[in-house]
Amino acid sequence: MPHGFRSSFRDWAAEETDHPREVIEAGLARVIQNKVEAAYARSDLFERRRRLMDDWAPYESAP
Repeated sequence: MPHGFRSSFRDWAAEETDHPREVIEAGLARVIQNKVEAAYARSDLFERRRRLMDDWAPYESAP
C-alpha cells in the first residue's frame, strides 16, 4: 500500500502542481542519496511542504 500511495502522490504532484521536485521528494520523506547534495541541504522545506500538503488534501479526500 505505501508504494501505491507514493506513486499516486508523486504522479499527482508532478502532473497537477508546480511544486519543485525537491519539495515533492521531501514531502515523500525521501532521504537524499547523494552525500554532497545531502550535506548542503540545510532546510527541511517545512513551509513549502505544508503548502504542498494543503494542495494534496482536497485531491486525497475526493470520492
